[in-house]
Amino acid sequence: MNGTKYLLDTNAVITALNEGISLPAADYLVSIITEMELLSFSELTESDEYLIIRLLEKVRIIGLTHDVKTQAIRIRRQTKLKLPDSIICATALSEEAVLVTDDMQMHGMGACDTKKLSDLLSSDLSND
Repeated sequence: MNGTKYLLDTNAVITALNEGISLPAADYLVSIITEMELLSFSELTESDEYLIIRLLEKVRIIGLTHDVKTQAIRIRRQTKLKLPDSIICATALSEEAVLVTDDMQMHGMGACDTKKLSDLLSSDLSND
C-alpha cells in the first residue's frame, strides 16, 4: 500500500457498489457527508443498506472539524459548489487525500486534487 490517501465521493461509492467493483488496496476515507447521503436515500433496500454499512466499516469516516468547516466556506465562496460538495472537497484537502469522484464539476473547479474512479481502477497505485 502506498502513502496516498483517497477520499471517496458519494458517486464513486455508489458506482463501486452497483458494479461490484473491488477497489485496489489503499487508504480510503469518506466524509461524514457521504455517509449521510448514502444512508439517507429514501428507496434504500435492506440489502443495499447492509452493503453500504459493510463498506463504511472498511474506511475511515471523517467528521466535520474546524479546518473542514473553514475550508468548505472558502471553497463554496470561490467555486459556488453546493455546500455538501464543498464539505467533501474540504475534507479531502484537510486529510491531504485525493478526491475520487466522477462529478465533472468537482474536477473542473481545481479546489482539490481529484481523480476519476475509472482512473483509480486502471492506475498502478504503487506509482501514485
